[in-house]
Amino acid sequence: MSYQITLQPGAIQYAAEADETLLEAALRQGVKLPYGCKNGACCACKTRLIDGTADRGAYQPHALTAHDIEEGKLLPCTAYARSDLTLENHLATREIPVKLLPARVETMRRAAHDVMILSLRLPASERFPFRAGQYIDILLPEGQRRSYSIANAPEREDMLELHIRRVPGGRFTGQVFEQMKVKDILRFEGPHGGFFLREESDKPVILIASGTGFAPIKAIVEHTLAQNIVRPMRIYWGCRARADLYLPDLPAAWAAEYPHIRFVPVLSAADADWRGRTGFVHQAVMADYPDLSQHEVYACGNPAMIDGARRELAARCRLPETAFFADAFTFNA
Repeated sequence: MSYQITLQPGAIQYAAEADETLLEAALRQGVKLPYGCKNGACCACKTRLIDGTADRGAYQPHALTAHDIEEGKLLPCTAYARSDLTLENHLATREIPVKLLPARVETMRRAAHDVMILSLRLPASERFPFRAGQYIDILLPEGQRRSYSIANAPEREDMLELHIRRVPGGRFTGQVFEQMKVKDILRFEGPHGGFFLREESDKPVILIASGTGFAPIKAIVEHTLAQNIVRPMRIYWGCRARADLYLPDLPAAWAAEYPHIRFVPVLSAADADWRGRTGFVHQAVMADYPDLSQHEVYACGNPAMIDGARRELAARCRLPETAFFADAFTFNA
């Protein structure tokens, strides 16, 4: 059975079958909703049910609290329609078409002991539009796939850059680090994801990355530079040790050249000679910005950082829920 879903404001409509989540149905029909983990853990897609009946599905309690449910909220990535629905979602848009394409490995560069930077050349006859911050799925045999953020701006049309951290026992990352060669062919699908800069806003931007979460942050910054977007922008990159800051000179160069950009590296397990910030990266943001009520925050990295940043920036720094955008990285072996 099919139900009509209406997103307000804007009256964007699509149909959802009873056995597919609201997010799956939206993406299938080219409707763009913000999302991150797609499994009820990161709460990036949280929205409010205005009218109708829905099954909220299986979600993590921290992602959808009892208070959220009292306010009528649900997670489209886990929820199913049980009638026609009206949802409040101010960030819904029509999606860029998803494509399935081959790409050739153009270059491989080991940026750290466990980080490989891949450049993938796209077919000359194909255009691949995407929003800075989105990701692609690398397609593996037997229907498996691995998701990686695009690390370059969409202004570069012939190439995609991926930052791949090695996962112990990882099927694809083992292939990248041990077997892959230049000129190998990969198949991918995309673009996916609701993590991208809201360009209609003029609010100052805080960009928070942990580990290879720097990849989509890099794409967003490069896009703003290409489009002459000069909103104040502060980049916080959190890693465990200095060696994990695998491209430290790049954000430092942005900050040196562009007055509206600042860069703050943060290490959680710094050696004795480190003179920079230490601790958890979102706590460095909190120390610098006790009031974020007039900012937007874009965070990408491990789910624990995303969850901590979302909760604490809202509770202690007055960051509006609608001004926090996130992409949580999860890893598959």
